[in-house]
Amino acid sequence: TTFFPSQLPDPAIEEQGQDYIRPILSKYAAVCVRCPGYGTRTNTVILIDGHGAVTFTERNMIHQDVNQWQTSTYQFKLHA
Repeated sequence: TTFFPSQLPDPAIEEQGQDYIRPILSKYAAVCVRCPGYGTRTNTVILIDGHGAVTFTERNMIHQDVNQWQTSTYQFKLHA
């Protein structure tokens, strides 16, 4: 996912704090954040097709080690 600084959630923030907030949003709105003492520890993707079939996949960091991840995938169908 690409973050576009002009698409901030609140136009007031864009006008009032653009020099301050844009670098912060760019840093923490990434798909995977890696900063000292802060970062992504879980990623989740949910896919739903036109027939209600769901694939839920989650990846979790193990023991706060960026090189160790556990992936779990679940599949089910939505009820009408």
